[in-house]
Amino acid sequence: MTTMEALNLMITDMLGPMGPMIAVGILGVFVILLAIPLIIARREDPIEKLKRSQNGSAKVSNDQKDKLRRKSANAKLDRYKAFLEPQDAKELSSVRLRLMQAGYPSRDAVRAFHLAQMVLGIGGLIAGVAYFVLVKGTDGASTQDTLMYTLGPGGIGYMLPKYWVTRRVESRKEEITAGFPDSLDMMLVCVEAGQSLDQSIVRVASELQASYPSLADEFEIVAHEMKAGKDKSQVLSDMGERCGVQDVSSFVTVLIQSASFGTSIADALRVYAEEMRDKRVMRAEEAANKLPTKMTLATMMFTVPPLLIILVSPSVIGITNMGGQ
Repeated sequence: MTTMEALNLMITDMLGPMGPMIAVGILGVFVILLAIPLIIARREDPIEKLKRSQNGSAKVSNDQKDKLRRKSANAKLDRYKAFLEPQDAKELSSVRLRLMQAGYPSRDAVRAFHLAQMVLGIGGLIAGVAYFVLVKGTDGASTQDTLMYTLGPGGIGYMLPKYWVTRRVESRKEEITAGFPDSLDMMLVCVEAGQSLDQSIVRVASELQASYPSLADEFEIVAHEMKAGKDKSQVLSDMGERCGVQDVSSFVTVLIQSASFGTSIADALRVYAEEMRDKRVMRAEEAANKLPTKMTLATMMFTVPPLLIILVSPSVIGITNMGGQ
């Protein structure tokens, strides 16, 4: 008996008929884990190393230390940029916009998202293989069971960050849609009181922070970008793109057109705020009209079966007794 045959026989005795395939899969996972750092690692830039040493030797305040800590984290992720970011510019822009709509505007959000997918996918794969080998057992397991228990957790772990981002986008859009009419009313009051559009946006952001934090964050971003000197039309357009809500996009278009044609912003806000209030009432009426349809199914499921049992069971019992006689 050769060495390979003896090794194959030993693995089959330990892990069952599917032992060689499981062993190859585990070995492949470990090879991938060992090869990833070698593939994505790169030499550190001497200039960056010199800057970091100079910054470390200087005395800085607590705020500066926090900034350096964040820069250090960004540098660590930047080392794996080619591996953690899509190479296609269109795909990268799409993922970044999706994460912004979910409330993650950081420039490292794309890398963190793909890092979470990779870590959870590999972790789920390892956990599935360990459960299948140590707990479930390989005796009599079919190929379908093997693939389900080994690859299933890895696929779930890989898709979990995408599911989380999708849920965050939906909940954030609902919050922005619910709070947008109130924000327009507050902005109209501020503008009519004599404040400029920039001042009214800052005030609305501070007032909405407790009730609608997502919408308040968007107004704060707009206020900071306006203070930084960015073009007002571009700032408002970016806000509509980040929110992903049709009402906000229409509002941005109204403000841009009002600024372009020189019309009164207060009049445009008054008309649009009234329209948003009407739309909120219409959404509430639509939800109320859907309620009877939704309740019909629940009523049929929980009312009809007990009613049938009450009405039919006496007849069934009577027929059974007649047949027994």
